[in-house]
Amino acid sequence: MTRARAVESVEEEDDSELIRRSHDDPERFAGIFDRYIQEIHRYAARRLGTQAADDIAAETFLIAFRRRASYDPSHQLARPWLYGIATTLIARHRRGEERFLRALCRTGVDPLPEPMADAVVGRVAAQDNDRRLAGALAGLSRGDRDVLLLVAWGDLSYEEVAEALAIPVGTVRSRLHRARKKTRAALGGDDPTRQDA
Repeated sequence: MTRARAVESVEEEDDSELIRRSHDDPERFAGIFDRYIQEIHRYAARRLGTQAADDIAAETFLIAFRRRASYDPSHQLARPWLYGIATTLIARHRRGEERFLRALCRTGVDPLPEPMADAVVGRVAAQDNDRRLAGALAGLSRGDRDVLLLVAWGDLSYEEVAEALAIPVGTVRSRLHRARKKTRAALGGDDPTRQDA
């Protein structure tokens, strides 16, 4: 099989099939990595900062690779599984995350790099909101914060969040409601998870 055909074949397979085939051909797991590394890294960076995100993203895929034999093949998408692993790893950094959010609350400086034009305009307009949002996030329980950020920054559905955190969808809904209520109050009534915001 040519390299181009191999890449095309990987792109056509769903995640569960790639994982299944990686049991005999471990290099197939690279397809899962390629599909989700940027998304997982971006989520981890929003939670812990860019430097920690490198480690979290790498460890997420290392753990996923090692646990691929236990992956439930009835789930065609590995995305919630990977977010669940990443969220567990992030929880281990909870104290550091809370310090990061409290520092962001005090300073209003978000360490994520962004294009210069966006940085100049965005920082001036949003610095106060960043502080208030960071303060609200730091004040949430870990469970509420995980649900809110998986929805807002990970763009996961309620069902995907439930799968990622191994909790019922009803728990996702109640945690998200609580988290939105607190963050909305901190932002003067704005909901940070609304798509049109």
